Amino acid sequence: MHAEALPGETLLRTARRVGVPIDAPCAGNGTCGKCKVWVESGSVQSERTKHLSTEEYARGGRLACMSNIIADAVIRVPPSALAYRNRIIVNDFAEDVEPLSMQTVIAALAGYGLGTGSAPEIGAVLNAVQVSLNAPNSGDQTADKERLIAALLKAPALHGKKIRLALTALRKLPELLRETDFALSCVLRCDDDDVLVLDVRDVSRHVEYEDALDTKPAILGVAIDIGTTSVSALLVDLTSGKPLATGSAGNAQIRYGADVIGRLIESARPGGLNGLRSALTDECIAPLIRQLCVKAGSDPTSVYRVSIAANTTMAHLFAGVYANHLRMEPYIPAFFELGTLTGLEAEIGIHPDAEVVIAPAIGSYVGGDITAGVFASGMNTREQISLLVDLGTNGEIVLGNSDFLMACACSAGPAFEGGEISCGVRATDGAIEACTIDEKTLNPAFRVIGGEKPVGICGSGLIDIVGELFRCGAINAKGKFVKEAPRIRTDEWGISGYTVAGPAETADGKAIEINDADIDNFIRAKGSIFSAIRTMLNMLGFDASVIEKVYIAGGIGGGIDIGRTILIGMLPDIGIEKYEYIGNSSLSGAYAMLVSPGVAARIDEIGRGMTYVELSAQPGYMDEFIAACFLPHTDGTLFGNRK
Repeated sequence: MHAEALPGETLLRTARRVGVPIDAPCAGNGTCGKCKVWVESGSVQSERTKHLSTEEYARGGRLACMSNIIADAVIRVPPSALAYRNRIIVNDFAEDVEPLSMQTVIAALAGYGLGTGSAPEIGAVLNAVQVSLNAPNSGDQTADKERLIAALLKAPALHGKKIRLALTALRKLPELLRETDFALSCVLRCDDDDVLVLDVRDVSRHVEYEDALDTKPAILGVAIDIGTTSVSALLVDLTSGKPLATGSAGNAQIRYGADVIGRLIESARPGGLNGLRSALTDECIAPLIRQLCVKAGSDPTSVYRVSIAANTTMAHLFAGVYANHLRMEPYIPAFFELGTLTGLEAEIGIHPDAEVVIAPAIGSYVGGDITAGVFASGMNTREQISLLVDLGTNGEIVLGNSDFLMACACSAGPAFEGGEISCGVRATDGAIEACTIDEKTLNPAFRVIGGEKPVGICGSGLIDIVGELFRCGAINAKGKFVKEAPRIRTDEWGISGYTVAGPAETADGKAIEINDADIDNFIRAKGSIFSAIRTMLNMLGFDASVIEKVYIAGGIGGGIDIGRTILIGMLPDIGIEKYEYIGNSSLSGAYAMLVSPGVAARIDEIGRGMTYVELSAQPGYMDEFIAACFLPHTDGTLFGNRK
């Protein structure tokens, strides 16, 4: 690709402007080192940093964010800088291995009176109906639209209802009627007495889903969780509520920054909002939906309903709504409840008249991912005081029961999803998800998702490794290395690190190491979570002993070792038996919205009944945060004086 740089522009800024994706989770601040590129010819103005060895710098290695273009140059962008973890992974749906728990959702639906106890209430909104019409003749010159409506009104379930045709369906109708000898399958959306014909199709496409993947479901829906780092989706046959395929991808916006603040800043720049929206819709969601449909033997034009759960910033950027006011006091969003979009407005490659519903937010940093997650957990229907902790880039926490719900968000950063960690990856194949370390030798034994050689460390693996290093005495309460061992080394910049896997043990031949900066980022993330919990408890005059249940949610991995999270001071020391990992509760709630017509209203009620707490405005919060930025805490009595 040929591009012209503006005077004084960095390589990263030029790449963004011309659409070349380069990973930059630190938002171009030079701290993560993941935007490494190679100068093949010409020159750029750039000093060597700690992220480049002497040998790499001599061979033309540069950080794109720290390099100014001063003359013509040829730049090579390696796969490592292009791979901002948005590789799409699609699988058949398997309840026993997926974070989404069908039984949890079904139980939640039943608890709200929206399910039958064995299956959710489905099919009340979207239906497929076959009709045969009389062909027109000189004695019957009824227009095609009115002819179709008259035929539909003969169906007992539609008798007396008002029937309308979407323009998309009307445009297809004249030719399709004559191609199919006036026999059609109609996709209907029913709302009380109002019926909208969304689509008309060849009768041969009206087939029920069976086990074979080459069949074509009559009506498809997609539930989506839009996270700051990752996007997860579930393809569903809406005629039965049966999940067909599940998939995930990295949020392509990560090249603009790993957290929402960096992206909000980018959105205010010329062309920034469109760039961020396009990265999410064109590069991530639309391809993910397309691959899910291919897996199920269908196509995205058969997707007639989409439900989305997302944090407040992601919801704004998805809709293309200016969101920069979210980061400036008094932190006011453009909307909490967006309402329903059409497929055409959403621009994600589905049927143009599809419904796209978005779970409501309750605050500037607590969004629909949490209102949907509360529904999926069912904590608002029980008397026991529970805690929901969503471990993502934005750490979100809900405390309460059937009488009250209090929610807050904390700046956990992307550490729990692999962001801003030198060897961090999402919880996908190749990620180290669990680890133990021998106390004497400091040699590790780890488990890798997928069972192959590792490529990096995901959130649950990071918790294990930091916890084990602390338990073994290799790091102190500040997270600094205090032990000597063959696997611990210090480089020329004075940065110490621990080798989890050597070059011969990894998939790409590069050592996987965790260093001082990684541990420091992690300690701030875990401190943010614990201090937020403490602040909410203090506001109510409670201590941690009142908590009877803790739900851990998020795409952190296949589950986390609760004992280690307590050991390092991330979660309260209230007894391991009170903790439950519920996986991606946001996606679970989005699935419930997709298949049951009453859920969206219930989630709206949850949102309206929740109290949002702005932590930065709470006296004592910063003191709590600073105290929590040690292993496990400055107050050892909170964790039974554990080491």
